[in-house]
Amino acid sequence: GKFRYEQSRKERESRKNQHTVELKEVRIRPKIDDHDLETKGRQAAKFLDGGDKVKLTVLFRGREMAHPDIGRGLLDQLAEQLRPHGTVENLPRMEGRTMMMFMNPLKTKQSQSERERERGRAEPAESEAGEAQGSNLPPDQTAVLASALTPADVSAVPVAPAMEGSESRAEAQDA
Repeated sequence: GKFRYEQSRKERESRKNQHTVELKEVRIRPKIDDHDLETKGRQAAKFLDGGDKVKLTVLFRGREMAHPDIGRGLLDQLAEQLRPHGTVENLPRMEGRTMMMFMNPLKTKQSQSERERERGRAEPAESEAGEAQGSNLPPDQTAVLASALTPADVSAVPVAPAMEGSESRAEAQDA
């Protein structure tokens, strides 16, 4: 009983540390607008940063089939946009009505336990940096810092001075 339990625990632990690279697909059409192409590129960048492979696909219909050069140009444009996030595995190639290109991430997918370890290292450094800066924090960061502190620590949080001419209605009515 005890041996089997220990063995299953080890297997579960090893499965936690494994990571599988998934293939994500981003589909576009030849008539896509520039901004929409940038949006699709940002989505593909998220996939690549997450450690997944990305399949970029251009779907052709009807007369669009006569212009594969437009699809190749779009895929080249996306590859250029994604250069900081990944590398091109296969150059664009036509298969039937679709043109495809594959990209690999620069870094491999992290396991959940590795991400937790990194967060554990990053959080103490951030809190120390915030305490060291003290009153040099901008007002929007002081609000974030204040929400993370206990009520006893609130007196130590710097308060941003009120801007001139930004009196509240109550103060304006009293005057």
